[in-house]
Amino acid sequence: MSLSPDLLARIRAASDEHGGPRAAMLEALKLIQHEHGWVSDGHLAEAASALGVHRAEMEALASFYSLIFRHPVGKTVILLCDGASCWLNGAEEVREELKRRLGIGFGETTRDGRYTLLNVACLGGCDRAPAAVVGRDRRLVGPLSPAGVAALLEEGL
Repeated sequence: MSLSPDLLARIRAASDEHGGPRAAMLEALKLIQHEHGWVSDGHLAEAASALGVHRAEMEALASFYSLIFRHPVGKTVILLCDGASCWLNGAEEVREELKRRLGIGFGETTRDGRYTLLNVACLGGCDRAPAAVVGRDRRLVGPLSPAGVAALLEEGL
């Protein structure tokens, strides 16, 4: 599936708004992901062409950021912090409860496409450890507990 003319126009406009094509690359990736849920190889190539940058530059940038998804993900992505503070405050139990309740491992998506579980480096929410970021609005939640996982999933994120 190719990018819509409207999205391509917004990507080109980002170049002017952000001070040039290279400065707009991350914004372009975010725009694509917001509209499609992830950034496919084809989408990445189209964005690079629209900005007039080399595809390899876009790929390098996309692969650097763990919050740019390069594979299809579920409707709701749960990013569990893998930082030391979270581990010291019970992230392992939260991790196991997420896997148990959703029936998937990390890096996987539920069969119904509703949830994807991913590990992510420190989220900077150490005061809420163990913490996670959930949903398209990237809401930081925590401190999580196994019981809190149940409540989080029941509210539908």
